[in-house]
Amino acid sequence: MALSAYHYIQETFQQEYKERSEEYRKRLQEWRKQGTVVRVENPTNLARARRLGFKRKRGYVIVRVRIPRGRRVRPKPKGGRKPRHNYIYVQPQISHRLMAEQKANRKFKNLEVLNSYWVGEDGNYKYFEVIMIDPEIVDHPIAHQKGRAFRGLTSAGRKMRGLRAKGRKRSREGSQRRASDV
Repeated sequence: MALSAYHYIQETFQQEYKERSEEYRKRLQEWRKQGTVVRVENPTNLARARRLGFKRKRGYVIVRVRIPRGRRVRPKPKGGRKPRHNYIYVQPQISHRLMAEQKANRKFKNLEVLNSYWVGEDGNYKYFEVIMIDPEIVDHPIAHQKGRAFRGLTSAGRKMRGLRAKGRKRSREGSQRRASDV
């Protein structure tokens, strides 16, 4: 059985990460020196980008975003040092991937987030590539949904909101839990 080129690209990418190859480590060193949100010419993982909707044509943009790893530290206390301010860590209730999508959307306000995927991590940062489209150039159904990343309409946002399940699971997990919260 003949396998497609994308299958081998995906396999190579996974192997590089598992073995922490020299090429992978060099790539991370370069990324550390760059900014937090950087537009890139080509996707790092072409197979994954294509599966998530990327096309090599005008209007499609790939942006790499760096997100700090580790616990999310609370903001400094405002309004005095009161007991209710005395907590150390805050869970932001959104994933690193969704944070990356929002960060990319804040930088490129004229574009809309199509999807995103993980491309690497080191001790300090996680790196994601965000696929963005220009609504004025690309005729795509999601192109006219303004602020998708901030309203939880991307794949990462839907996962965060508990909307990934289908059938019986969906009625049990998502809607029932939200219905009881009201």
